[in-house]
Amino acid sequence: MSLKSTETQYGTVAVSIHWISALLIVATLGSGFRAAYTTDLAVKAQLLSAHVPLAITVVLLTLARLAWWFFADRKPSPVADTPSWQHYSATLVHWMFYIVIIGMGASGIGMFVLSGAGPIIFGGAEGQLPDFWDFRPRVPHGIGARVMIALLVLHIGAALYHQFVRRDGLLRRMWFGAVDR
Repeated sequence: MSLKSTETQYGTVAVSIHWISALLIVATLGSGFRAAYTTDLAVKAQLLSAHVPLAITVVLLTLARLAWWFFADRKPSPVADTPSWQHYSATLVHWMFYIVIIGMGASGIGMFVLSGAGPIIFGGAEGQLPDFWDFRPRVPHGIGARVMIALLVLHIGAALYHQFVRRDGLLRRMWFGAVDR
């Protein structure tokens, strides 16, 4: 498997970014929802101390992925016999992922800056965590998390459809060591 993609297979860089991002997105969503719904402020601070670096890493990986596609690599051709509406839908879902991830990163940074929570979470400063609902970026951040879940359901559902219904090898294209066909 080469670093760059071929006509039929994603390369090692794209596959690595995809699967690392996927795991980190699930961890980020999990820690974010747990933090949002816990009433124990010490637990919330602990969850946020994991959530923030995970989220920053997801945003950086997303920017790296975009740079990789724009400057260094090309995506494989669509799977043969894929209807054009499915190809356009997949493209739309991927772009929505990028937009939502960057938007959630921006709203998360906005909450941290406006709330002053950084020193409490990371610096050990005395004080109580603020109520993040008092800050405007909290609304788009929460909406973004729910949109992200919907996108994940669509994305995973489409991958499973291709794997088990169409049996066209689409999922194998986004895995390590798969063979070009």
